[in-house]
Amino acid sequence: MACVLEAPLRMSVLSEVTASSRHYVDRLFDLDPQKVLQGVIDMKNAVIGNNKQKANLIVLGAVPRLLYLLQQETSSTELRTECAVVLGSLAMGTENNVKSLLDCHIIPALLQGLLLPDLKFIEACLRCLRTIFISPVTPEDLLYTDATVISHLMSLLSRSRYTQEYICQIFSHCCKGPDHQTILFNHGAVQNIAHLLVSTSYKVRMQALKCFSVLAFENPQVSMTLVNVSVDGELLPQIFVKMLQRDKPIEMQLTSAKCLTSMCRAGAIRTDDSCIILKLDHDLKHAHELRQAAFKLYASLGANDEDIRKKIIETENMMDRIVNGLSESSIKVRLAAVRCLHSLSRSVQQLRTSFQDHAVWKPLMKVLQNAPNEILVVASSTLCNLLLEFSPSKEPILESGAIELLCSLTQSENLALRVNGIWALMNMAFQAEQKIKSDILRGLSTEQLFQLLSDSDVNVLMKTLGLLRNLLSTRPHIDHIMSTHGKQIMQAVTLILEGEHNIEVKEQTLCILANIADGTTAKELIMTNDDILQKIKYYMSHSNAKLQLAAMFCISNLIWNEEEGSQERQDKLRDMGIVDILHKLSQSSDPNLCDKAKTALQQYLA
Repeated sequence: MACVLEAPLRMSVLSEVTASSRHYVDRLFDLDPQKVLQGVIDMKNAVIGNNKQKANLIVLGAVPRLLYLLQQETSSTELRTECAVVLGSLAMGTENNVKSLLDCHIIPALLQGLLLPDLKFIEACLRCLRTIFISPVTPEDLLYTDATVISHLMSLLSRSRYTQEYICQIFSHCCKGPDHQTILFNHGAVQNIAHLLVSTSYKVRMQALKCFSVLAFENPQVSMTLVNVSVDGELLPQIFVKMLQRDKPIEMQLTSAKCLTSMCRAGAIRTDDSCIILKLDHDLKHAHELRQAAFKLYASLGANDEDIRKKIIETENMMDRIVNGLSESSIKVRLAAVRCLHSLSRSVQQLRTSFQDHAVWKPLMKVLQNAPNEILVVASSTLCNLLLEFSPSKEPILESGAIELLCSLTQSENLALRVNGIWALMNMAFQAEQKIKSDILRGLSTEQLFQLLSDSDVNVLMKTLGLLRNLLSTRPHIDHIMSTHGKQIMQAVTLILEGEHNIEVKEQTLCILANIADGTTAKELIMTNDDILQKIKYYMSHSNAKLQLAAMFCISNLIWNEEEGSQERQDKLRDMGIVDILHKLSQSSDPNLCDKAKTALQQYLA
């Protein structure tokens, strides 16, 4: 059968209920309060960083029992606190975990817990509430169902730096429009949070700043109020400007810039105000540097971690900012934005969702039309990911004339562009329709294909072979392509097998021959080419098992007895000594070679 160069595997984790997980839940029902407490503590240690264990415990009904213990007046404060900690840890798992917690009415239980006097318990409840409210599956309106909740949260801001951090984070995530802004404003959010901007804790300062950025966003009333608020004798606009200084973290600079921008748009401060001139108009270059640094940071953070990529994309308006960055006047900002997009495009989930929702492929294709090489390299690499078979963007990209663009990249003098061009075509050809495959071959031309197969760079050669392998898959496609390009492809295969190439290159080439041998009519191009048959025979006896196995695939496809003409092909290959080699290989210590040889020999016996 034909082989194709497959897209990356996608694996899913299936939760299964285990005996050890049930043991944790059973201990929650012990009659001895001390044993219950120890059971909750052990459960806490077991679920840290273990999503599978978290899912098991939720399925086994741990959440209702934990909530019961948390709300019982007879429970010790320590037990209640540990229950809140475990619930918070469960909430840090998957979105399904959060949905399960919400179904058990966790939010009213935790809000009720905030009425108790113990600070450690309050902090644990707030930490859990914070984790739940920042999840995209939690409706923000749940915070506003009871009018007394906001007032009580405001009163808790003075208790500790942890209550300040968690409450501000809850407010900033649950403030999603004018109605929410009005409720928070009327409950004294500006006055209660302002002094936190000068807290000794960076996390508190940052969360307070985020609160102001969402409170002031497109809200003239809040913006006008902020202008006249002072903390330790310093007006808030001056504090925001100080937070823009280069020695401050990028996140702080960007968020303070949001606050000042909202105030400018609302007319709360004039655009010619000295503080704005100082940090925005006068230093446009610095603004570009900020955006560039932000995109670079996100690109670095999301490079190798799926969870972080998800959090970046779920940041409000993030995809819009990246898309806008692709058309920035500053080349450095454009490059950083493309790098950020490339980093995020490594996510299978995001390729299927956010990238499609924002039609990212459109501005990306625009960037590829006319850009410096340094941007073209990253943009074309991103396009490779958007062309993977599971990406919804693949079809519209094809319709926008991508084949012509990618074929032109394969002719570039820039090595990275040649690699990306052929790589993208390889992804495009995977499980593609015959028309697309024909368009690719027509766009490349036979001359260019030979040029790529003789490229001095092994990456270009390997990706070109990968393209050929994907083109030559599915019998009707194999027969059609070999009927129009068979002579040239067989010449190319011969040259590579005769050349000084590494094992991987020759293995790919033999796999292409195996695909050709799987064709109905195409296999005759091998059977009538004694030179190629002798090369297959040679590699069956090669010292490298990978090459032997690839050659065996060719033979198996040629002699398969259910296909027309198999007897004649078997006879010819027997006369060449192929059967003798198969007998030797059936005694091989390599199990793959041994099994494949025995399977091939059975075709002669059938």
